[in-house]
Amino acid sequence: MGQTVILDTTRPSESIDAYLAEPTGTPKGGIVVIQEIFGVNAHIRSVADRYAAEGYVAIAPSLFDPVEKHVELGYDQDGMTQGVKYIAELGLLRPTQDVGIAAALLADRYGVKVGTVGYCWGGTVALLAALRLGLPSSSYYGARNVPFLTEPAKANVIFHFGERDHSIPPEMVEKHHALKPEMDTWVYPADHGFNCDVRGSYDEPSAKLAWERSLAFFARELA
Repeated sequence: MGQTVILDTTRPSESIDAYLAEPTGTPKGGIVVIQEIFGVNAHIRSVADRYAAEGYVAIAPSLFDPVEKHVELGYDQDGMTQGVKYIAELGLLRPTQDVGIAAALLADRYGVKVGTVGYCWGGTVALLAALRLGLPSSSYYGARNVPFLTEPAKANVIFHFGERDHSIPPEMVEKHHALKPEMDTWVYPADHGFNCDVRGSYDEPSAKLAWERSLAFFARELA
């Protein structure tokens, strides 16, 4: 079980909550877990717990807090509609800044190198964390990645996509190969959201393989 901590942002009189999961023993690295558009819900907390079980200290900042506190949306049309409204209001700059603040907390408190893992909307925030903040990142099905792929990278990224994901057609995936050929881009026989075991699109073999690749990536990048 993790705990809730408070992150002070660089914006006046504004803080955000974060879910912190600590490993047993000395952490071998830090992971910022970046939410989907559904908030820091039970699934995102479980991802943080899984990384903690692998020896990483993991933190999941509640990136919707500047708009509304304690957001946990369902994986249905109402949840999707509300989540899209939140990300439209937030943009990408504030969430990326807050990921950096969460990473700094891990680095300062535990003396570790820090990376990120992000899903969907969070997959693009994870990409930006690598490009702009120098945090090695595992980016899952980020449909908003393409406009940023021409930016120089300050850290490495591993990308995961589902070949049946209609929101990210093959030509968008190919852009990752073409514009970031030095980075690994993997495609799985799955749909959007294949990592989330509470969604109908969950694909266990693909999720397991992407998990193993992400662990290998972090073992290398955060050593």
